[in-house]
Amino acid sequence: MKGFTKGEQMIILVIVLLVTIFFGFKFLVKEIIGNREEIVEIDKNFVISNDIIEDYIIDDSKTEEAKIIMVHISGAVQKPGVIELELGKRLIDAVEICGGLKDDADIDRINLAKKLADEEKIYIPRIGEEVSENISLISEENKETDRGKVNINTCSKAELLTLPGIGEVIADRIIEYREDTPFKRIEDIKNVSGIGEKKFEAIKDLITVK
Repeated sequence: MKGFTKGEQMIILVIVLLVTIFFGFKFLVKEIIGNREEIVEIDKNFVISNDIIEDYIIDDSKTEEAKIIMVHISGAVQKPGVIELELGKRLIDAVEICGGLKDDADIDRINLAKKLADEEKIYIPRIGEEVSENISLISEENKETDRGKVNINTCSKAELLTLPGIGEVIADRIIEYREDTPFKRIEDIKNVSGIGEKKFEAIKDLITVK
C-alpha cells in the first residue's frame, strides 16, 4: 500500500479483518436463527398433525361403539326385569347385571353360555319348579321349530356358509349387518346386499333369529 507506513497498513488490515469477522458472524447468527425458526415451524406442524390424527382416532372410535340390545330376564334372579347390554353378550352376563342367581335357581336347565339377541325373554327356573303350561308349550314349540336352524343373529361365519347360496362375501355382509342392526325377523336378512327374494326362499326354512 503506497503512501502508508507499515504501522498504518497493519491497522487497516486489522480493521478490514474485524469488519469481515463482524459481518460473517452476523450472517452466521442470522442463518442459525432462521434454521431454528424452521425447526420450530416444523415442530408446530408436527404437533398440529398429531392433534389431527388424535382427533381422527377419537372420532373413528366413536363409530365402533358397542351396539346395545335389550333383553328381559325373569324367574330366579335377584333383580328380574328388562336390561341393556352389548350385542354378543351371553346369558351369564345378563344374570350378573340382574344381581346374580337366587339360591334355588336350577342352573342345570339353562345355558349360561347362550348368546343373547335383542328383544329376547329368558326365564330362569327354580329347582323342582314345574313350568307353567303356556311357557312349556312355547318352549317346546321353539325347540321343535328351531331345532337345527342357523341363528343369523349369533351364528358363526362357518355356519352361514352351510346355507345354500351363501358364500364368503355374503356371509361377511350378514355378520357386518347384524353387528349394526340385529335381525328381528328372518325377512330382515333380505336387507343384506346380495340376498334377494329367490335366495331368501331357499334359506328361509333353515334360519331363525331366536
